[in-house]
Amino acid sequence: MITLSSLLTFSCSAAGFDETINNAIAPLSSAISNFIFFEITIFGSALPLIVLWLIGAAIFFTFYFNFISLKGFKHAFQLLRGDFSKPNANGELTHFQALSTAVSGTVGIGNIAGVAIVISIGGPGATFWLIVAGFLGMSTKFAECVAGVMYRKVNPDGSISGGPMYYLEAGLKERNLSWLGKPMGYFYASSIVIGCLGIGNMFQSNQAFQQFIFITGGEGSFFADKGWLFGCFLAGIVGLVIIGGIKSIARVTSKLVPFMTILYVLGALLVICLNAEKIPWAFSAILSEAFNPSAMSGGMLGVMILGFQRAAFSNEAGIGSAAIAHATVKTSEPVTEGYVGLLEPFIDTVVICTLTALVILTTVYEPGLAGSGIQGIALTSKAFGSTIGWSILPLSFIAILFAFSTMLSWSYYGLKGWTYLLGESMGIEIVFKVFFCIFVALGSMISLDAVLEFSDALVFVIALPNILGLYILAPVIKKELISYQTRLSNGEIVNLRELND
Repeated sequence: MITLSSLLTFSCSAAGFDETINNAIAPLSSAISNFIFFEITIFGSALPLIVLWLIGAAIFFTFYFNFISLKGFKHAFQLLRGDFSKPNANGELTHFQALSTAVSGTVGIGNIAGVAIVISIGGPGATFWLIVAGFLGMSTKFAECVAGVMYRKVNPDGSISGGPMYYLEAGLKERNLSWLGKPMGYFYASSIVIGCLGIGNMFQSNQAFQQFIFITGGEGSFFADKGWLFGCFLAGIVGLVIIGGIKSIARVTSKLVPFMTILYVLGALLVICLNAEKIPWAFSAILSEAFNPSAMSGGMLGVMILGFQRAAFSNEAGIGSAAIAHATVKTSEPVTEGYVGLLEPFIDTVVICTLTALVILTTVYEPGLAGSGIQGIALTSKAFGSTIGWSILPLSFIAILFAFSTMLSWSYYGLKGWTYLLGESMGIEIVFKVFFCIFVALGSMISLDAVLEFSDALVFVIALPNILGLYILAPVIKKELISYQTRLSNGEIVNLRELND
């Protein structure tokens, strides 16, 4: 039985535990990280190959699907508000719930801290390429979500299992590539199980605890040395939500995501409006430095790479994780969830990341900021606080909500990888959920840097089989898209809202 004294004893010995685990994992972590984040130098700028892989796919799918990211906007919103929804269709979630769950997995600390780092290193021009990459990523997300619904598995109890591991296995089997699809499915599932414990769990828990300490008084706070207490409390809340499965997660995220997103957007817009005199300069700097050969961080190419990298790491287009949530939607038309899914990078990258950049540029940004020692969430907090002094506390609260919502979504992603490997049963699911909650608590208590590096690498390495599978399935997805658009245009697919009106 776990007692308070045993938790205290564990907390006191955490430093030694950290060091032991880090030393054991470090060699493997370093090897995998060096492989997946291997960089090539182009005109003096370092380009991680994984970013090239992600952006290359985004460009391909943008052209292949005839700029669906721009042309599909109106229809995406019609689907989101339920204009074409059929309540009796297979699935567990509405379009809005599926999108909220997926967005909660991508909108996180990176939107607040990651953008600040990119701006401080690459200058205003990186924002332009971040927006471009966000638009391009929408087409990749479209392809993932369509495939996720096309090849999902409907379980006997009506629940849904889907995602890259399923469309890699079943989709490639259709293309007479079973020998490739099944191993890639197992590799994807194994990697996301391990990866979810880092980027979607321990990192989020650790960052939430740091923000909680800031809110409650900093290093002098009563809670400063009580990560075990915060971690156990957070693990308990996460456990209460995820024990009910995807429907329970969706009920929370469908309320939490709009609340925290709108709150952050309104706060950012208020700061930008209060510094309206700097807006023309900010947009001018974004456009001019995006194409400036002498821009910061290796010239134009370096700034482009920074923007692309932040967008790719932020919206996770090409990783395939969001397709696991989108596969659960109530629909008989896979293409509908592709339309809804393409809104995800738009919200995450084009809107939230861009607003973060504008807040920084219209407040505290100065050339040479990279050497100031202020980066990440501290820079974003300084930007908000410079205009609205009391805004730093709400910002920290929003950061905690971002971290919490990310953990909810990633618990489901990891669970589906786990059940793909071990089978669908209540007992197998409970084991994973308990295991996940233990890691939530550990994330607040210890700093397993090597484990986090290892899990981050595994999360991005799954882009390799996922995108390869999407390339192979692209003709099938396009055929489905053309069929849907044809039936939509000739009236076979009815807009129920217009019909009722």
